[in-house]
Amino acid sequence: MDYETVSADDFGKSLRGIGLNLLVRDVRATCAFLEAVFAVGVHRLSDDFAIITYGAEVFQLHSDGTYTENPLLGLLPENPPRGAGIEIRLYDTDPEVAVARAEAQGAMILQPPTDKPHGLREAYILCNDGYAWVPSRPL
Repeated sequence: MDYETVSADDFGKSLRGIGLNLLVRDVRATCAFLEAVFAVGVHRLSDDFAIITYGAEVFQLHSDGTYTENPLLGLLPENPPRGAGIEIRLYDTDPEVAVARAEAQGAMILQPPTDKPHGLREAYILCNDGYAWVPSRPL
């Protein structure tokens, strides 16, 4: 699928399984962070929306302004963390590399790269929107 030219209708009809859609204050800033730290693909970038690809996975970013008719908007906190309780895990990302890149972007490192008993080396990075991104690699 060509994410740059697909219509909204066709894109929506193509989605399967579990979807991830993050509401963010500044779509362009969040995309710049995700590109710099995790080398994601960014498609259809605008002030209100972006399609993000990570390997074979796809998720979306929407600005708060696009959710004026959505029941979630009234539940969003004014200050981060927005995503308290959710970990966005990126299993094919080196935690050392991601942390170094995140620090260069001024992101908060909640936990430096650490070997975990479940067989992964992982770190916790909090973006400016308050979402916890967890780059992970097998030990």
